[in-house]
Amino acid sequence: MNTVLLQAAGGNMMSFLPMVLIIVVFYFFMIRPQMKKQKDHKKYIEELGVNSKVVTTAGIHGRIVEVSDTTFLVDVGSGVKSVLTNQPLL
Repeated sequence: MNTVLLQAAGGNMMSFLPMVLIIVVFYFFMIRPQMKKQKDHKKYIEELGVNSKVVTTAGIHGRIVEVSDTTFLVDVGSGVKSVLTNQPLL
């Protein structure tokens, strides 16, 4: 009788092992790299200053003219200026 109970208890622990392994793999291949990417992007944004050359996600090349808390004023050439935000749009 005791051996049957011990086998059943051990079987329950072994059924959780694949789920734990999936969570660990998910963390190292999905969550951790994304957190590193966000940290690097935040550091890059903080280092930007006046006269820094930038390329937007749309491919527009420009030079930062003015920096405020959440926006950048970028000169894209021939006196044309564009306001860029460093906050995600919802």
